[in-house]
Amino acid sequence: MAHIRSFLKREPVLMAVVLAALVSCFLVPPDAAYLHYPDFRTLALLYCLMTVVAGLRSAGFFSALSHILCEKVESVRLLGLTLVLLCFFSSMLVTNDVALLTFVPFAVVVLGMAHRKKDLILVVVLQTVAANLGSMLTPVGNPQNLYLYSYYDLGFGDFLRITGPVWLLSLVLCALGCLLLPHEKLSLFLGEKPETDKKRLLFYAALFVVCLLVVLRVLHWAAMLLIVLATLAVFDRKALLQADFLLLLTFVAFFVFSGNLARVDSVDRLLRGLLQGREFPVSMLASQVISNVPAALLLSGFTGNARALILGVNIGGLGTPIASLASLISMKLYSHSEHAHTGRYLLVFSGINLLLLALLSAAQALL
Repeated sequence: MAHIRSFLKREPVLMAVVLAALVSCFLVPPDAAYLHYPDFRTLALLYCLMTVVAGLRSAGFFSALSHILCEKVESVRLLGLTLVLLCFFSSMLVTNDVALLTFVPFAVVVLGMAHRKKDLILVVVLQTVAANLGSMLTPVGNPQNLYLYSYYDLGFGDFLRITGPVWLLSLVLCALGCLLLPHEKLSLFLGEKPETDKKRLLFYAALFVVCLLVVLRVLHWAAMLLIVLATLAVFDRKALLQADFLLLLTFVAFFVFSGNLARVDSVDRLLRGLLQGREFPVSMLASQVISNVPAALLLSGFTGNARALILGVNIGGLGTPIASLASLISMKLYSHSEHAHTGRYLLVFSGINLLLLALLSAAQALL
């Protein structure tokens, strides 16, 4: 029972979605149509990307990159800016949660070495914001983008035209946020540069290119899945289990839930009426309560306005800590650091997130 309670506390979103999917099965009894609910392209891409990015991490790529960029900074503000922009730009390719899992612990260590732990809260909050906003640019930046890109059958250029203007403004705002850090000199020695496994790095870089070819619709997703599975089965079998299978299960459960809701006429009419002309505010507000990935999966079946929904769930990743599951990751990482002040962290997090949520919500209507 203790293990079950612990699991429920760790995975409340998954449990809620599975329960909702099971309840919806009573409204629409299982039949052959269930086989058409899942977006297998999204699931395959998500699995392969998670596996490949885990391989890049194990090759030492991100550790080496962090070391190179931070070893010669000479001020607290420049160090903070570097740590924040690492999250902003890397999240476009490796997802927001991976960026935070990689660079928040690095920030904790580096600021501790520089005797600047008093700046840690602001830096981690800005890293979190940067990862959530930087990931908005590309289809592979976060799970909701990957799904919506596939669901609406968008071209890569079309997707960038939707997200690009808000992404550029977000970059400016994240850089301005770093001005809150003091412009004080520091002396920082990070020690020897971490070694990278070059063969492993090239191996996983090649597999990452294979994944990108699917995103660009050059390669079929089934071919990518076969290549990744077969290659890893031969050269790195343990990597096959590195993906977040609970996230994949969450997607499957939501596909069942949203697919069943769409077949209940009264619910279909209600949600379509609610979203009509209000896709951005509804998806943004829904993200504050159920997180932006579930919001995207739930609402996509009831509107054809791809632009408003994509911007709504991406900008909606700001705000409350649960608006983006990546935000919960960084908060957990910070809370485990020495002398953590979780209450103060939440105060700073809420202030900055709500300010940026208001600014970007207003700006997206003009861009």
